[in-house]
Amino acid sequence: MTTAQRTEQKNFATPDETRTFENGVVDLVGIGGAQIGRLTLQPGWRWSEHVKPIAGTELCEAPHFQYHVSGRLVIRMADGTEIEAGPGDVTSLPEGHDAWVIGDEPVVVVDWWGASNYAKG
Repeated sequence: MTTAQRTEQKNFATPDETRTFENGVVDLVGIGGAQIGRLTLQPGWRWSEHVKPIAGTELCEAPHFQYHVSGRLVIRMADGTEIEAGPGDVTSLPEGHDAWVIGDEPVVVVDWWGASNYAKG
């Protein structure tokens, strides 16, 4: 029986791994042969200020496929394209972007693609 054929259940209340960084945290669960991440980003968080020093790249080079649970996030691509995402939105982001929280509510996103390398030096 392969990993994908097993019935599995995980909960972000007990993640397999947690990575913290200034104004944020990513909780990771391994399930179905993949790592799924829940990012919680506090008001004032900005990738270029709080994660860039960890990543060591000019922009976020992790592609993302995310469901936005709460809060509002602005994402600016290297070409200047900018989107604002909020609760209920699903975003697919290629590598090469910055992002920041707007407003006073924490941003929570569930990330199916890219979280395994997020905030990892």
